[in-house]
Amino acid sequence: MKADLYLRNGTIVTESGTFRGGIAASDGKISHMVHGDLSIDAEQTIDLAGKVLLPGIIDAHTHFSEPGRDFEGYRTGSMAAAAGGVTTIFDMPLNDLPPTTDRATITKKRAMAEGQSIIDYAFWGGLIDNNLDKLEELNDEGVVAFKAFMRTVADFPRIDDDLMYAGLKKIAAFDNMLGVHAENEFVTSFLRDKLKSEGRIDRKAWNDSRPPEQEIEAISRAIFWAKATGARLYICHISVAAAVDVVKRARQEGFRIAGETCSHYLFFDVEDYVEVGPRLRAAPPIRSANDVEALWASVLRGDVDVISSDHSPFPPQRYELGLNNVWEGGGGVMGLQSMLPAVITAGVHQRGMPWELVARLMSSNPARIFGVYPQKGALLPGSDADFTVVDADREWTLSADDLFYRHKMSPYVGHKFKGAVTQAVVRGKIVFSDGKITADPGHGRLIHRKH
Repeated sequence: MKADLYLRNGTIVTESGTFRGGIAASDGKISHMVHGDLSIDAEQTIDLAGKVLLPGIIDAHTHFSEPGRDFEGYRTGSMAAAAGGVTTIFDMPLNDLPPTTDRATITKKRAMAEGQSIIDYAFWGGLIDNNLDKLEELNDEGVVAFKAFMRTVADFPRIDDDLMYAGLKKIAAFDNMLGVHAENEFVTSFLRDKLKSEGRIDRKAWNDSRPPEQEIEAISRAIFWAKATGARLYICHISVAAAVDVVKRARQEGFRIAGETCSHYLFFDVEDYVEVGPRLRAAPPIRSANDVEALWASVLRGDVDVISSDHSPFPPQRYELGLNNVWEGGGGVMGLQSMLPAVITAGVHQRGMPWELVARLMSSNPARIFGVYPQKGALLPGSDADFTVVDADREWTLSADDLFYRHKMSPYVGHKFKGAVTQAVVRGKIVFSDGKITADPGHGRLIHRKH
């Protein structure tokens, strides 16, 4: 049978090993795994000449902010994802207006993505202070997880312990998962107000209002309630190694707890944030250089489960509002397109991170944890033909002109990378190749959690 696409003569990386070979795709699925440089009859054959081929990268944490806002969007966001080697994204229920908290809002969100995204996508549902009776219908709509905030954010009410307990009980009943933004609302508010009263408006005041201890406490409290209810729990955007250790201990005790960190916590440190300003103002914050190294040690030991981008863009004017006053404007890291090159540069090349670990943390693990494996995250016959091809040794510098975001800005601009995405393939179709988008909007499809 003639294949549709054959990528030959590459360095094929799975979560468990690497070999020289190729992969063929037919009807959007993997049809052949080839060891060595064999010939296969195919409509299109590409000689990878030794380039690295990974299972399609999954970004488990993005904010495309549709419907309701023009911060990003599925067309530009998916193009940026493809340019960064990301073939599937799991999009958060905020900063949408309205947030995705019931069947009506997820239907509206689906309509925004259909016909726009060039890569595959799934949705998180939201757990907020008044939608406990809507969680089951969101689960029926196939959300890959539910998101809750333990601190106050605009347009997405936080939950306290009572609602966390009740939400976890309901989510456990249909064996889905709760993801939490774990920061202590009361400590951070107290510290923020104290710093404001002292006249602090400098950038380091942001970090001083969010010390690691408050993050660790919130994570520990969420884990306590997950243990009490037997629910699955996912800790979003962990910024310090000590918090990773808390998650690791719970997992070793047999509880279903997973932890995510983000590329910006591994690529930047607090001095970068002080220099750049609002475009690196994250919550939790970018930490010290020593914290970055400790977090990398956790990653390299295999203690972290997932690396994501937490791509959270704002329009330029929102960032500008906070240039001279840290409490003003918006903060969020635009990192989706640079996530994989950042991990390859800082991890593989600078710290000896095995390629297999890249595949595990950025493809196979998120697919398993969010219930879409082996449709996604696997290089196996019958799995979706999603591939990310990397020229591992290409050195380059990111410019704003390279970006596909709606607003062409990112804290990664101007940084040098080693390792460049050359192709991204989604269900057997090349969607990005050598700097150009090669698929039409609408190629992407909605995927659902499999229970």
